[in-house]
Amino acid sequence: MDPVIVAGAGPVGLALSLALAAQGVPSVVLDEGTGTDDPRPARTAILRPDTAALLARLGCTTLGDEGAHWIGWRLMRRKQLMRELPLGEDAPAPLHIPQHALSRGLRSAIAGQDLVRVVTGNRLDSLEQDARGVTVHTRGPGATWWRGSHLVGCDGARSTVRKLLGIRFPGRTAVERHAVAALRAELPWPGEALLHRQPPWSGGGEEVSARPLADGVWRLDWLLPSRGELVTPDALVTRLRDTLAGWCGETPPYELLDTGVYTLHHRLARRWRAGRAFLAGDAAHLLGAVGTQGLDEGLRDVSNLAWKIAEDWHHGASETLLDSYQAERRTAVAARLRAADQSLPILRGGGGLRTYMPGATRGHDTLLADGHLGHGPLGAPPAYPHSPLAPPHAGAQTAVGTSPGAPVEDVRVTAPDGTTVRLGDRLGRGLHLVVLVAPGTGVWDRRHWLTAGVMPRLAAAVTALPVRAELLVTEAYPGASAHSVLLVRPDGHLVAAFGGVRPADLYAAADAARGGSPSAPSEVRADAP
Repeated sequence: MDPVIVAGAGPVGLALSLALAAQGVPSVVLDEGTGTDDPRPARTAILRPDTAALLARLGCTTLGDEGAHWIGWRLMRRKQLMRELPLGEDAPAPLHIPQHALSRGLRSAIAGQDLVRVVTGNRLDSLEQDARGVTVHTRGPGATWWRGSHLVGCDGARSTVRKLLGIRFPGRTAVERHAVAALRAELPWPGEALLHRQPPWSGGGEEVSARPLADGVWRLDWLLPSRGELVTPDALVTRLRDTLAGWCGETPPYELLDTGVYTLHHRLARRWRAGRAFLAGDAAHLLGAVGTQGLDEGLRDVSNLAWKIAEDWHHGASETLLDSYQAERRTAVAARLRAADQSLPILRGGGGLRTYMPGATRGHDTLLADGHLGHGPLGAPPAYPHSPLAPPHAGAQTAVGTSPGAPVEDVRVTAPDGTTVRLGDRLGRGLHLVVLVAPGTGVWDRRHWLTAGVMPRLAAAVTALPVRAELLVTEAYPGASAHSVLLVRPDGHLVAAFGGVRPADLYAAADAARGGSPSAPSEVRADAP
């Protein structure tokens, strides 16, 4: 069968190719560039725990060496410390890494992967679809035609794939504008991220943030007026020196590594699927105001889409399963954009009576922390409670600490072969997971509990499911009683939980989670809805 064609070799496209390879699906990555990324220390990625874990599973080799987990979060207003939050086990910290280091780690993982082929110097310029696949043409030194089972446009905000599919990309332009600098210096809060609102020194502007990277490097961002004058290099250096002096009492020694100015837009593609072609990452959505992270959402696209394409590639999938990518991910990103757009007038409006309303400042602080730390509507991992893959409610379903459609907790689990790992380590392999909550199994020899109690009946039920599934056992799961059975999708979202072994209900839930039986393919066009 033909490989999947991935247009674009940024972090999202590279991660998608690795996620497909982990599920036995070959891909061809069409890279417009040379296969290398220019070092830009000021261009960084902030990854939430779920997306950092995804990249670790995919074998990205640079997360530990070149990424930095923040150890704390501070929010200041004028001269006052408004909030201080330690980060660690109880409050997971984001991972901050230069984007060129992230891409290099993904390319290194691809170098050891036989199922991924990266082709440089190739820009897609036309595409055609039929019932069995997609044919695209690229221009460049080796201009040629490529045949694929599916096409995924990961080719950025100016996506050629999106344009060729005739998909509109409406939204808002210049939502926020920032000046940014990367420098090596000693600041008063080693390892902690700082957001300083209305700093008291002259020319401090409305907001400045300092976020640590590895090796003593910091990224500083200054919020600029949306329609202000150009920021010259001299003006940016003056702003930098004034900021460092404001924090340290005087300007400390520093090494300036990189600078830039960037503008944030909020846009959302009307459709994310057209026949056998899909959009992901910046090709499908742009966001980033008030701390939200577009790359996070692009990697969540990868996690959601990869197992669905893999299912179609190996076994054929229903239209319901393929359509669920847009239904789930577009809805989740639209909610994120809506939350950011609703927050902007509150956070950026400035002044007025609402500044003096009881709790107003505390509410603003919470909104900003949510966006920057990955909590609440602005940043928390998405749930898909209204997914077309959600099973109808059955009487045997029971409530646990995770709602249906939400990401499961990363508890310790034991496989029938005796391997004990984290639940997250079993994700991303194209398998649904059936997790039995069985307190006390940890103190028994595996030979005994494999043949005792409900295990034989549950093992038989798992074997009979209409999806490939793996049976796991855990000592405890938040909110779950003994002998609860959880069905988890390959991307880690809970399908349903049952009170005991219910083979018929478990089968029905698994069938719903795969979108039902695949139907015969129909003719499609490049502009098909």
